[in-house]
Amino acid sequence: MTLTQSRDIENSPAAFGWALEVRQTLKLALPVIIAEIGWMAMGVADTLLVAHLGPEAIGATGIGGNVYFTFAIFGMGLMLGLDTLVSHAFGSGDTPAARHWLRTGLVMSMILTPLLMLAFALFLLAIDRWGLNPEVGRQANAYMKVVTWGTGPLLFFAAFRRFLQSVGTVRPVMAVILAANLINIFGNWVLINGKFGMPALGVVGSAWSTVISRAFLAAGLYYVVRISHASTFESGWWKTVRRHDLSSLYRLGFPAAAQITLEVGIFSFSGALVGRMSPISLAAHQIVLNISSLTFMIPLGIATAAAVRVGHAVGARERLAATRAGWSAIILAVGIMVALAITFVTIPEILVDFFTDDARIIAAGVSLLALAAVFQICDGLQAVTTGALRGLGDTRTPAICNLVAHWLIGLPIGIWLAFSANMEVRGIWVGLSTGLIVAGSVLLVAWTRASKRIRTAPGDSNSTA
Repeated sequence: MTLTQSRDIENSPAAFGWALEVRQTLKLALPVIIAEIGWMAMGVADTLLVAHLGPEAIGATGIGGNVYFTFAIFGMGLMLGLDTLVSHAFGSGDTPAARHWLRTGLVMSMILTPLLMLAFALFLLAIDRWGLNPEVGRQANAYMKVVTWGTGPLLFFAAFRRFLQSVGTVRPVMAVILAANLINIFGNWVLINGKFGMPALGVVGSAWSTVISRAFLAAGLYYVVRISHASTFESGWWKTVRRHDLSSLYRLGFPAAAQITLEVGIFSFSGALVGRMSPISLAAHQIVLNISSLTFMIPLGIATAAAVRVGHAVGARERLAATRAGWSAIILAVGIMVALAITFVTIPEILVDFFTDDARIIAAGVSLLALAAVFQICDGLQAVTTGALRGLGDTRTPAICNLVAHWLIGLPIGIWLAFSANMEVRGIWVGLSTGLIVAGSVLLVAWTRASKRIRTAPGDSNSTA
């Protein structure tokens, strides 16, 4: 074990009380939160920079990005298995094993890239049957045909990111994502509007800018790993990955991939349903989704910190420390989301006005923000409990919970309210809120039971009280 690893183990959650545990969680989470906000900001930038093209362009980039991401997120979700595998290995002091799991993730990405691109291409053949507004459908189709070329870089980026965050290297990830944002903003400005002699490509230019920025993300994190863990890429590194390694990652990552795909998918499908309504409703839906997704990056970053802190504690066989790390993250996230929900209710006009000056879109967006405020707390709760459970190695419970809560409860309610009760886009958001409230509540119960179980289990060190 190296001196650095020894210090990391000594600084495990077992060494800290509750107040210091929150501080350690924040120390890890803040760069991740900034990185998550930076990641989400790419989509926000796309929306802002195409807004002058009209509500159809806003809706097209929103639907196009969300539908594509539903496919891509499955591959990225498989990489969530690295959170458990790498953090457990690193927590036990076995850094070579942690690096090997990164190699496994990279090989998995190589296999998945052509499969996901083919599946998405076949899916696009049916776009005319989605019932979208004709102009929205035309622009969304053009956007998605381009953005799919960023699939490979996106999956490599996901593998590098999960590895680096799981070994506690979070600041370089943050820096690379922020730099990619600048590239994306500049690329959008040039390619959408036709600057420096380039043709004005509209929403297609936004798609190409996204592809370029994702290539930069993958290259940037490859460089970080290359200089900090050079032995990862020894000659013929891919030959060290065995079939059973891929199977292990798949078995752990598939439930996580299913969970996050189901969650992202419900928002994408909801967007497609709203796409059957007026362009004003769709634009308002996309803007409020951008706002709520941006705030969601905070608990999502805390969830990553929870998975890493809990995973390190489990790897170091400190069970009580694992439960304390999880509870600290949950309390922190819920407190922040309560504050954000209050903000949604008190200044909705200011938030929506940042995206557009169209009074019709602003009015529709304000009504949706009030509904978004309702589920903010449970949305954060389900994210962090999912992260804590992932740190324990449980990726199945969140997957099952998301299937039932979103698709079997929330979606039917939303569809009925939107199209039968004539609530239209507000009905969809009531359904989304219902699903998130159910998911957050059930996962809190699941974590409570899991934390009680590991606290009382005999055998491992419990010297953290």
